[in-house]
Amino acid sequence: MSVPVPAPTNPDAGSRPGLGPSARVRTRLRPPVSALIGAGIVIVMVAAIILAPWIAPYAESQFIGGVWDPPGAASWLGTDNLGRDMLTRLMYGGRNTVGIAAVTTAIAVVLGTALGFIAATVGGWVDNVMSRCIDILLSIPVLISALMVLSVLGSSVPVLIGTIGLLEATRVYLVARAVARTIAVQEFVAVARLRGEGLAWIIGREILPNALPPLIAEAGLRFCFVVLFIASLGFLGLGIQPPAADWGSMVRENAQAINFALLAPLYPAAAIAALTIGVNLVVDWLLSMYARPSGHALEL
Repeated sequence: MSVPVPAPTNPDAGSRPGLGPSARVRTRLRPPVSALIGAGIVIVMVAAIILAPWIAPYAESQFIGGVWDPPGAASWLGTDNLGRDMLTRLMYGGRNTVGIAAVTTAIAVVLGTALGFIAATVGGWVDNVMSRCIDILLSIPVLISALMVLSVLGSSVPVLIGTIGLLEATRVYLVARAVARTIAVQEFVAVARLRGEGLAWIIGREILPNALPPLIAEAGLRFCFVVLFIASLGFLGLGIQPPAADWGSMVRENAQAINFALLAPLYPAAAIAALTIGVNLVVDWLLSMYARPSGHALEL
């Protein structure tokens, strides 16, 4: 008489009874600690920036004390080179820097992605002409191009957004075109062409969904680069003009405080670094979600 052998048990399932496939999927998709830290940094900074008119201690250009007063009850981070509250200036400077960077990044990603997809999908002389025009723009360093345009047209916000958006779109174009060229030769795209689908359908329904992971990464990197670019222009005096605040000009205005061992120029620099780190941590988590297997794969 044969003795029945008990089926092997899964230790994980024994320790967590009733854990089905959907629960395992939720466990795999739970944000890691790094993503939560990054999201927390971004949420706190964006909330402070948006709510600056209501939660800032003072007005943006209000004088409250002497030059580079130390932190105290009246001014938590001290004052700047003109006696204005540093915390208030950081909040309003973030509204200008991050707001312009967000709009500029959106323009660059949409424009660069659309042109890159069209070039890769249509091909032929369209691809050659568009790529050569992009090569001409890329042959000139970005900072020099921006300096030439801003010195001629001025440093108004629309000119700043249009100039940086166009220059950064060339970088997005290269990534979008490379990704789309790889996807455009796949069988499902060929089937769509045989069905008689138009260019808009192929780009929007076939190429774009499969190109999202690299585009998400590029959008996150582009946003960080645009923030640094705007801060660099502000440090050179070609960004947001006084008395409006931005993080780059705040570093320049308070640079001399370093000679007196004061932290005034380090506050806006730390804000730029914190925002960049937070955005990168969130983007890394989003990319890891795309890289994970689907729920059907986890069930097997």
